[in-house]
Amino acid sequence: MSPPPPPLGRARKREAQLFDPALCDAELIDVRSQFAQGRWARVRSLLVGTGDDWDRRGHRVVVLAQTPAATAWAREWLLAEPDSADAATLLACAAVFSALRHKGTPAAADEACRRAAALLPDDPTPWLGLLLLSRGFGTEEEFSRHFDQVRARHREHHHAHHLMVAKLAERTLAPGQDPLHEVYDFAAWAAEESPADSPLAVLPVVAHAERYRVLAATHGHTPEAAAAHWAGRRARQVLRSAFDWWLEWERDDHPRNRVDLNFLAHAKLCEGRPAEAAALFHRIGSHATRAPWSYPDRDPQKAFLAARNVALGTA
Repeated sequence: MSPPPPPLGRARKREAQLFDPALCDAELIDVRSQFAQGRWARVRSLLVGTGDDWDRRGHRVVVLAQTPAATAWAREWLLAEPDSADAATLLACAAVFSALRHKGTPAAADEACRRAAALLPDDPTPWLGLLLLSRGFGTEEEFSRHFDQVRARHREHHHAHHLMVAKLAERTLAPGQDPLHEVYDFAAWAAEESPADSPLAVLPVVAHAERYRVLAATHGHTPEAAAAHWAGRRARQVLRSAFDWWLEWERDDHPRNRVDLNFLAHAKLCEGRPAEAAALFHRIGSHATRAPWSYPDRDPQKAFLAARNVALGTA
């Protein structure tokens, strides 16, 4: 007789640990737990220490902004230090997530982001907040404008480029034009424009996953359709290039590197190369990301664990 299923609370806890948006940032995880209890002084030290590492700053602010009661604690910090750009940026991003959860207004979040941007003009993070906000509520023109503002401040901004790829993948083109869909051209352009050690080298792989998400939602998901999507010449070239790049990459400290590894492991399995996927799963460890394992409409926890078992030969 098989053992009874675990209580729902335990299952949810395991899923939260598996898909922790903090990923492998141990310092962020420690500070977040204290911030949830209202101790914002450690957050202050964390963000000051992050400096102008804009990818890391954006990652940390976005994760902290999703903490329960983030708005209240960020507001308390801002009251204590009215000129703090860190406090204003955290409060602004917390307002963005409140709006996305329909617990606040987009107008208030927009105003907070622009106020934070004025305090530290070089920081792309408030504009990342506006990009997230316009992803949920804005027009394509607003989204593009906010992306341009982020890229003007940090042209390799990892999170912003992932958001742009997801947005572009959703655009509808005339029948027969999909092989030349603009999302592929954008991802290839961004990868080519970036330095050799930039994780944007994996962006073309992300574009293929995001486009399949949209196509499967429109036309339905079948194993045959998935195989065809990942077996084309463009997909094979992109995957080979990205995997070769990863083998030589020496910047494992990038705050969002596990995002890229999840997309690459997913693509390698779709391509039918479990041995190469296994190497990626070893590096991913327990730091799974909901995307792309939830694509096209799947339980990400079950999909990730099943894929890992197949790659590692433990299925």
